[in-house]
Amino acid sequence: MSTDAILGFAVAGTFVLYALFGGADFGGGVWDLLASGPRKAEQRALIARAIGPVWEVNHIWLIVGLVLLFAGFPRAFAVLSVALHVPLTLLLLGIVFRGAAFTFRAYDTRGDAVQRQWGLVFSGASVIAPVLLGMCVGAVVSGTIRVEGRVVVSGFFASWLAPFSWAVGALALSLFAFLAAAYLTHEAHEPALREDFRRRAMGAGVAVFVAALAVLLLAREGAPRVWEGLLRSPFALALHAGTAVAAVASFALLWARRFQWVRVAAAVQAGLIVLGWAASQYPYLVVPDVTLHGAAASLACSVGCWWRWAWARPWWCLRWCCCSASSGPRPRRAPHRRRESRGRPRHAQCVTRDEAAP
Repeated sequence: MSTDAILGFAVAGTFVLYALFGGADFGGGVWDLLASGPRKAEQRALIARAIGPVWEVNHIWLIVGLVLLFAGFPRAFAVLSVALHVPLTLLLLGIVFRGAAFTFRAYDTRGDAVQRQWGLVFSGASVIAPVLLGMCVGAVVSGTIRVEGRVVVSGFFASWLAPFSWAVGALALSLFAFLAAAYLTHEAHEPALREDFRRRAMGAGVAVFVAALAVLLLAREGAPRVWEGLLRSPFALALHAGTAVAAVASFALLWARRFQWVRVAAAVQAGLIVLGWAASQYPYLVVPDVTLHGAAASLACSVGCWWRWAWARPWWCLRWCCCSASSGPRPRRAPHRRRESRGRPRHAQCVTRDEAAP
């Protein structure tokens, strides 16, 4: 296997991890928006408790994937950043507003009107961001982003506003909602809450099937290369078979209330869907003008990028962030007046503390 293919597999692997963790994070916001019934407050509290320790860590995988793409395939990164600058900017704004709203809502007064407004921003951004992410993926594989030399000659809107891209956006949204509901069935400790998210997971699973069918039907005209890859590539067909088995297993485990294994089957299903997308467009990074080999950086850069970023750095960051999160929030201390040493001005104390700080 060539270095370009290995690095491409690393990029696909980071996006799989982002779908499994960051996607479930977005899905939690979807269910926060759709919380209903007599246990509406308990549902939102469970979502906040499940997201709270890890929501910052989840976006590490998106950052790692983009860095790998930038360093390993600079031409593809340049093409995508130009052709999709509008949806990518909106996606970035959605992620930023979502994180800010989640933080402000957590520290605002309970039941306050401002807290409800921040909750609406959080849940609304959780719906918009996955749709935009899926629309970007649909544009990449549709073949409507055209490149001549190093210049993008296609427009900035038609590629990601096509019906096929909308269908991929709906698939991403329903898949992330399914992942979140499947994970939350295990996180919930009350039987009633487990039943709430069990029903939501089954409904979202049906939505995933409908959206995937719509993507497949629209791909014949909207993404011919993906249509060929989905139906004729032996590797892609094997991934589809594995996806079908995982989907059936997810529904069977939900029906049997084996919640500990539901999240495993759901994660396998989502991961195989992402890998199937990557396999269907191989060897293209941007269909039909940018390939893995044509967009790859030098061999030394590719090898260094693989070893330094693909494995060592993300695992270190994940371990550090998880250890920091597991320590729990620090207790708030009551405000107190600083004591000044005799014969020493106040500003001298501040300078000494700053110099002594690590």
